[in-house]
Amino acid sequence: MNSIRSPMAERLFKNLYGTTIYCDSVGVEEGAADGFAAAVMSERGLDMTTHKTKLFDDLEDIYFDLIVTLSPQAHHRALDVAAGQAIEVEYWPTMDPSTIAGSREQVLEGYRQVRDALEEKIRSRFATPTQGEK
Repeated sequence: MNSIRSPMAERLFKNLYGTTIYCDSVGVEEGAADGFAAAVMSERGLDMTTHKTKLFDDLEDIYFDLIVTLSPQAHHRALDVAAGQAIEVEYWPTMDPSTIAGSREQVLEGYRQVRDALEEKIRSRFATPTQGEK
């Protein structure tokens, strides 16, 4: 729904790479901002409070070299978008932390795990950042 995993990945990516590599975040369904995602990103000094959810259909163009998907639904939609185009599509299976039940701290810990796993994957997949790293 473009409210947790993808926006977290986008914000982490932009923090690491600034504007040296273009990055955008879209989803397959309308969603609303997620307070837990904003809270765990804020722990890293990263603001997500202004994130506006977007859908694949909201993209102005499809001139991408790579689409990274984080859910099965997004992966299938990305494959449709990339069909016939010179676009690589990668699937990074990522847990949906909104499914975690428990205390506030247990839920936040699940969101932190997703945040940290996304950051690790971004760092390992892309070249070492040259600007914007904190």
